[in-house]
Amino acid sequence: MNLTNKDICEREKKVLSSIQKLPYCPIAIKSGKGALLYDCDGNEYIDFLSSASSANIGHGNKEITQAVKNQMDKITQYTIAYFTCEPPVILAEKIINLAPGDNNKKILYSTNGSESIDAAIKLSKGYTGRNKIISFHGAYHGSTYGSLSISAISLNMRKKIGSLLPDIYHFNYPICIKCPYGKEESECKLECLEEIKNAFRMYLPADEVAAVFFEPVAGDSGIIVPPKRYVENLYKLCKENNILFVVDEIQQSLGRCGYWFSIEHFNIEPDLIVMGKSLGGGLPLGIVIGESEIMECLNAPAHAFTLSGNATVCVAALKMIEIFERDNIIQQTKEKGSYLMNKLIYLKNKYPNIIRDIRGLGLSIGVDLPDKLATKKICYQCIKNGLLIISLGENTLRIQPPLIITKAQLDKSIEILENSINVFIKGKISDDAYIFINGW
Repeated sequence: MNLTNKDICEREKKVLSSIQKLPYCPIAIKSGKGALLYDCDGNEYIDFLSSASSANIGHGNKEITQAVKNQMDKITQYTIAYFTCEPPVILAEKIINLAPGDNNKKILYSTNGSESIDAAIKLSKGYTGRNKIISFHGAYHGSTYGSLSISAISLNMRKKIGSLLPDIYHFNYPICIKCPYGKEESECKLECLEEIKNAFRMYLPADEVAAVFFEPVAGDSGIIVPPKRYVENLYKLCKENNILFVVDEIQQSLGRCGYWFSIEHFNIEPDLIVMGKSLGGGLPLGIVIGESEIMECLNAPAHAFTLSGNATVCVAALKMIEIFERDNIIQQTKEKGSYLMNKLIYLKNKYPNIIRDIRGLGLSIGVDLPDKLATKKICYQCIKNGLLIISLGENTLRIQPPLIITKAQLDKSIEILENSINVFIKGKISDDAYIFINGW
């Protein structure tokens, strides 16, 4: 018996808690190959989401599948909490060599990005002896208690669960297209950074702040790329006050922005880097990487998990990195990102009342539409026509395809997007969009 999308979605409602979902159309993904996905009804989609940027390598990669099989034929995993094995050691060495700065670093494993954010909070407090944390409005760092505490993107994430971590301070992220201070770029005096400095002068002692947690590209708040001078000055402020500069690279690293790490765009070496999502080559993996002195500041077992550093997952990660290096995927991502950006700019010029702004790095791009209703309808029409895409916030299309997507597939995606815009302009998109498209 072949199950349909409807069959799977109806059964899902009976057995899976809805609090883990931000549902879109009732689609059940059955398989994937490269940048293409196939649902249980046999429909084909170009993937513009990469499973929430966790599939940079794409889908159904035979080399990763074989590497995973070979490892599982030996042993699936054995906890590194008590003993050790080869793959997590080799992967740690590889990541250290790829990371910005010198190699005097160590790795702390988790099973996902959220757990790794929690680890970075622990390390920041343990190393500095301070308790306060700075984060930003619109930040999404995860769903565990620690990572949720420093996030500020969704009221629903916080309702009914009581107190979170204390001493968390949120400030404005530098969203220049919607400057909270009403400034144009030409008259900007980094008021958003001055807000932090004023806090240091008036109510937030800088010498009690352990760390600033920062997304070099703010992902779920709309793919926002901050000005370089803001990031440089924020980093300088941290160094002046002995505050750790922690970057959340969970969504944007491993080539997504045209660099191994998006912070490389700003030529800055952070104190701690948090990774997850695509790191495991499609399997669950998270890490914190930082200077050895910081990484050894706590007592064991301050952050130990039975399945962290899973040998099979580490082998998948190593094979993915090998493919990226061999096939020059990072440079290709820059080129494809530029190609796609030019195509989107063409659409913006052609439909200025529909496409309001485009921004991004590499193949991490946000496209602003007029409002929430337009965004829902255009998303719905794109999905209906074979382009799997979702939205961020009220009105931003999230464009994060697998890095191995072809230019022909990018061309087809733009064709579907333009067609959907035209159908929207004509008022012919079904109101079903309001039912099926949800998101943040």
